[in-house]
Amino acid sequence: MVKLLITFFLLVGVSQAEEKKYTEEEFKKALDLQVDRLKKSSVSQLTKELLEKERKLAEREEQLEKREEQIRLGEESLSKRIAKLESKQTKILGCIDENARKEAIRIKQLVSVISNMKPAKAAELLSVQDAQISVKIIELIEPERASKIFNLMDKEVSARLQKQYLNMRQ
Repeated sequence: MVKLLITFFLLVGVSQAEEKKYTEEEFKKALDLQVDRLKKSSVSQLTKELLEKERKLAEREEQLEKREEQIRLGEESLSKRIAKLESKQTKILGCIDENARKEAIRIKQLVSVISNMKPAKAAELLSVQDAQISVKIIELIEPERASKIFNLMDKEVSARLQKQYLNMRQ
């Protein structure tokens, strides 16, 4: 019976904003007021109210459908952007890998050139070279040859390169 009364209240015009919790006595009074209102209202008035509520519900449903469509379009757009970013990321990583591979080839070529030089000339060349490149070259040279090169370098440069070499190995 309570469900029937609640349905009755909803049909006769109690909006969600007006919904309240009633004690049984208050509920009966509110019900009596609604029944009195119904007695005073014509069927056409009640029909108009129902049609108005139905129109508002249809508008709300249309708004929700539009919102759902916007969300769906936004998700599609976001998915496309993510795919583009992933593609760019793959290209960038590929370029980085390619550059690292080419650098390794160039370092090996320098190692070959420096290995064929006299230790004094190699020491002179590595002393003025960028420290990181020098360390990479020294890493790939035979240890005995590297020690001869270090011995022929200026002591400060030799110490700096040896320190970087040791730090690189750690």
